[in-house]
Amino acid sequence: MSADTLVIIPTYNEAHNVSRLIDIVMDLSEPVDMLFVDDGSPDGTAGKIKSKIEEYPGRITIIEREGKLGLGTAYVRGFLFALEKDYKYICEMDADFSHNPNDLPKLISVVKNGEADVAIGSRYIKGISIVNWPLRRLILSYGANLYARTITGLPVKDTTAGFKCIHRKVLENLDIQKIRSNGYAFQIELHFRAWKAGFTLKEVSIIFREREEGVSKMSKTIVREAVWRVWSLKFRSLLGKL
Repeated sequence: MSADTLVIIPTYNEAHNVSRLIDIVMDLSEPVDMLFVDDGSPDGTAGKIKSKIEEYPGRITIIEREGKLGLGTAYVRGFLFALEKDYKYICEMDADFSHNPNDLPKLISVVKNGEADVAIGSRYIKGISIVNWPLRRLILSYGANLYARTITGLPVKDTTAGFKCIHRKVLENLDIQKIRSNGYAFQIELHFRAWKAGFTLKEVSIIFREREEGVSKMSKTIVREAVWRVWSLKFRSLLGKL
């Protein structure tokens, strides 16, 4: 292991993006190792990643799964890998450049400097920092975050943010295999469980850009899951059964 930080990146059909993404992350001033969890991408994503493993030995790992098993299970699998390999700082990031990999160091520094246990790359902490989203998508996202905050009380404006850095002690103290959410609700649940466990969360402003290559993974199923999951989290918390 060459770094104390690991960034976990779930992939499905990201062959157009992964090579460039790896080169940028490998060139950051902050040493970061990368773990890809690929759900059987038919477009050759895994092959692109494997060619980069040879280029950057010891810095990149891929876990290949058969079929689309979902975002939540990909991150849980990645968290378990990170804990097993003794990484101290664990990051989440998308592969499609909607998250700017050059923002990784500022998220990591917040946790390394002890400012927070979880640093969240937020689209909403300074107004709305989103580029190229259609108005309908923006309203849906902003409304979903307002809805989640109102019901759960979570003191985070961007509850569904998927770009973050987490101190390993957070994952060690949460029973991460209890997290059942598998879409954007996964992020709400992770933030909620960390907050309820007494860990500090800090939002760091980022600019989110709509993906340039490939297709969005948003679906009605993901939206429905987020709608009911916040109520489940609220009631389970009240009953002491998180």
